[in-house]
Amino acid sequence: MTSSISSVGNLSSAGLGSGLDVNSIITSLMAIESRPLDMLKVQATSLNTQISTYGKLQSYFSTMRDKANALTSLTLWDGTTASVSDTSAVKVTTSTGSTAGSYSVNVQNLAAAQTVVSSAFADSSADLGIGSLVIELGTWTGDPGDPFTAKSGTTAITVDIAEGESSLSAIRDKINASDAGVVASIVNDASGARLSIRSKETGEENAFRITATETFDDGDPATGLSTLSFDLGGGASQLTRKQTAANALVQINGIDVESATNTLDNVVDGLSMTLLKPTTTAVDVTVAADTETIKTRLNEFVTAYNELNNYLRTQTAYNAETRKGGTLQGDQSAVSLQNQLRLVLNQASTASGTWSQLSQVGVTMAKDGTLSVDSTKLDAALVNLPELEKLFSGDGADTGSTGFIRRYKEMADAALSIDGTFTTRKDGLQSKLDRNGKSQDVLEVRLAQVEARLRRQYTALDQSMASLNGLSSYVSQQMAMLAKTSSSDS
Repeated sequence: MTSSISSVGNLSSAGLGSGLDVNSIITSLMAIESRPLDMLKVQATSLNTQISTYGKLQSYFSTMRDKANALTSLTLWDGTTASVSDTSAVKVTTSTGSTAGSYSVNVQNLAAAQTVVSSAFADSSADLGIGSLVIELGTWTGDPGDPFTAKSGTTAITVDIAEGESSLSAIRDKINASDAGVVASIVNDASGARLSIRSKETGEENAFRITATETFDDGDPATGLSTLSFDLGGGASQLTRKQTAANALVQINGIDVESATNTLDNVVDGLSMTLLKPTTTAVDVTVAADTETIKTRLNEFVTAYNELNNYLRTQTAYNAETRKGGTLQGDQSAVSLQNQLRLVLNQASTASGTWSQLSQVGVTMAKDGTLSVDSTKLDAALVNLPELEKLFSGDGADTGSTGFIRRYKEMADAALSIDGTFTTRKDGLQSKLDRNGKSQDVLEVRLAQVEARLRRQYTALDQSMASLNGLSSYVSQQMAMLAKTSSSDS
């Protein structure tokens, strides 16, 4: 009896013939071989986290700098605000150049635009016939019958009315498209549709007259295009004036002021007055320094500073409860920035001759580095704006003679500059991350080679053991058969 083991070397799966768990063995060995790569991946995660943290920190610094810029702006400290005793009659806004003061305002007359209205037509489709309308801007010098004086710099506009354009609504549209300085509209009342024409702008010089010419004149001024004529100087006039063009008349501190509009710009330096209605008693206008905006800007700066300080403190601290440090714990650049923020207040300032520390005007720093504002002290300091401005934004020759908020601004400028802390540190971290990535690539190639070698070795071992197992089985079979033969012979 013969037997064969020729099929032992042709295994379809590693370990099938030998009983070895080849895949588990290789997986375990590769886990050991991959430890350097795993460490690199952990390091890359840490570097990415640091870069992200520096990005957020940079954003906080940028916000603080913006708030410091606002608080050191000349326009802030030169700003004024106006209070008005009767806001229903006069509205006042201030701008650059306005100074503190008080004014008495009496509005005698508002500026008005001329308005004329036609007689009633059946509806907006009523046909007025073809012809032309000549519209001129200018001034009626007095009562009806007085001459019309054309507005300087303007020319008469001719509006031609052709076939298919002679309905009331079409004439309205033609007038509005002519840029003649007037606006036409149709108003419907109980009697029918009326054409209303109004000056675009107020003021005596923006009144207007309209000369109507009919291509086929029936001689009746109450029909056709003739119904749209308006001339107080003795010419044909079918439109009715409902509002007379007028200038605004106002007294400011007893001085008569006349204006074509109801908005008076720079009649008083830096002030814009909008007249809303005539008055019977004087309206008091008081212009003062805009201390409320200064307080708002200071509180905005303090908020931005505290958000920055709290974030930086958290990222550089060690948490005893979780036994974990912040992302930037031990990072010298971050610690340096933290120290610089606190050192700003350590050196007194000679910028102001009245105060030398922010705490004297109500801005103090707590042990955790956060700032707070004592509104009572600040309100008292705002009485002396020139000195407070120096203490905050004085631009000295050195740190000692520079205002405190400007110090923060300059510190942030330096940190955020192209060669400042953030650029330098983030570039350094990115370089480390790039090198880390290259090292990972090299290790991954080497690990692939190691795994391939191990698989070749263990596959060969698996095949050898399978052959030995087959041989052992064959020998055992032969011995058993021999023992059986011997037993039967006896």
